[in-house]
Amino acid sequence: MDSLEDRFDKSAITYIPNTAETAYYGLLEGLRVYRRKRVHAQLLEALRNGTLDENMLDSAILKRWPRGEKIAHKDIKMRTFITQEKSRAQLVSHVYDLTYGAVGPEDVLVAIDDSIVRGTTLRRSILRILGRTNPRKIVIASTAPQIRYPDCYGIDMSELGNFIAFQAAVSLIKQHGQARLLEEVYKACREELAKPKEERRNCVKAIYEGLTEAEISREITRLVTPHDAPCPVEVIFQTIENLHESIEGPCGDWYFTGDYPTPGGYTTVNVAYMRWFEGKGGRAYDLPL
Repeated sequence: MDSLEDRFDKSAITYIPNTAETAYYGLLEGLRVYRRKRVHAQLLEALRNGTLDENMLDSAILKRWPRGEKIAHKDIKMRTFITQEKSRAQLVSHVYDLTYGAVGPEDVLVAIDDSIVRGTTLRRSILRILGRTNPRKIVIASTAPQIRYPDCYGIDMSELGNFIAFQAAVSLIKQHGQARLLEEVYKACREELAKPKEERRNCVKAIYEGLTEAEISREITRLVTPHDAPCPVEVIFQTIENLHESIEGPCGDWYFTGDYPTPGGYTTVNVAYMRWFEGKGGRAYDLPL
């Protein structure tokens, strides 16, 4: 609501990619509940003050409701997430059908995304695609919190240096004149791997400890925004606390928190950091887990 400046009449809600559609319906439902509470309070106040009239009903209440639009729809036959990086950006630009005329130059366009891992598709394709609708501002809302740590339990997210949240944290550390911390974490990771696997911990957490989520989000926004972006961009993330609140039962959250369920996870995260620091690519699965 802060990103929309509390103006539903000057905003449009959409989703990208198609896998975020379910979250999009949930977001619209939440915004409508929020709006109903606001309308209820306005009506009560107007009744008390005797200011309720037709003009107020029409302009202040009835018109200002969340507006959902299908702006960019992806051809489901085209899979870009598993495509090689060099051809992925070009492919993305061709697989989306864009709806023109649904967003005005005074509107904020909010696009809900299911997760932001690398940020490359945002920077190279998505923001440019959405920018063609000529909005006043683009807000990318991630249903997942900032993905900060690698996974080793089935999802192929093991190269730490590819994560946009990690890139943003490293960038901020250097901007703050604390580049020495990067080497200190590297040494700590090496020492950790010398311990019995049951005693290992996540040394990479130190990278994020001196930074707030808001700082990292702002830096992510800066990193993914193209230099020729047609309008301002803002990237916002779900919080870990609210993620837990929205999901019933156990919730695997180690990509966000760095708290792994097995010793192998702690081995993986430390190895991943070492490979990044040493300039090596590839998965962090070389050492026995």
